[in-house]
Amino acid sequence: MIRVLIADDQEMVRAGFRMILETQDDMEVVADVPDGVAAVAKARELRPDVCLVDIRMPHMDGLAVTRALAGPGVADPLRVVVVTTFDLDEYVHDALAGGASGFLLKDAGPALLLEAIRAAVRGDALVSPQITVRLLRHFAGTRAPDPAVASLTERETEVVKAAARGLTNTEIGAELFLSLSTVKTHLAAVQAKIGARNRVEVAAWAWKTGLVS
Repeated sequence: MIRVLIADDQEMVRAGFRMILETQDDMEVVADVPDGVAAVAKARELRPDVCLVDIRMPHMDGLAVTRALAGPGVADPLRVVVVTTFDLDEYVHDALAGGASGFLLKDAGPALLLEAIRAAVRGDALVSPQITVRLLRHFAGTRAPDPAVASLTERETEVVKAAARGLTNTEIGAELFLSLSTVKTHLAAVQAKIGARNRVEVAAWAWKTGLVS
C-alpha cells in the first residue's frame, strides 16, 4: 500500500483528496492535517510514502514544509508532491529546489493526482503539463555551460535527454531498450556526477547546460 499524508488548510480539499485516494486499491491516507507545522510533525512521526502539500497554509507554508521534509541536508528525506491553486513561477522553482517530487495544480484532475503519487513512489517526478512548458523555457533562457557534461557516458547522456523531455523511467527504458533497473542506475550515476538530488534537478540541469534545447 502507498501511504499518503494530506496537508491543506481547506477541509473540503482534504476530504476530496481523501475520497479520490481511498477509491484506489493500492493507496491509503494515513493522516490529513490543516497546517504546515502539523504536516511536518505527522510526516516525521508516520513516515508516509508520499506527502501531498498545499503551499498557502497557516503557521508554516508548503515550501517550508517541503524543505523540512525533503530539502538539502535532510538525512532521510520524504517524497513531497506540492498540490496548489497557485502556479506562480517562483513557487514552482522554490518547490523543486526544495526537494519536491512533483508540482500539480488542484484543477489537474484525479488521474494526474494519482499518477503524481505513483510517480513519486517510483522515483519519477511529475509536474503539471502547463507548468512544465514554462519551466523548461525558463531554464533554456538561463543557459550556463558545465564541464560535468563531458563526464557523462553516451548512454547516460541519452537517459538525461529523455528525462529532460519529461519521460518517466519506464518510458525511457522502452525508448532506449533498457531495463528499468538500468535506467535507474544511469540516473543515479548522473545525479552523483552533477550533484543533483532527484530527476527533476537532472532535467533542469540538462536544460540549463544546453544538453537539450
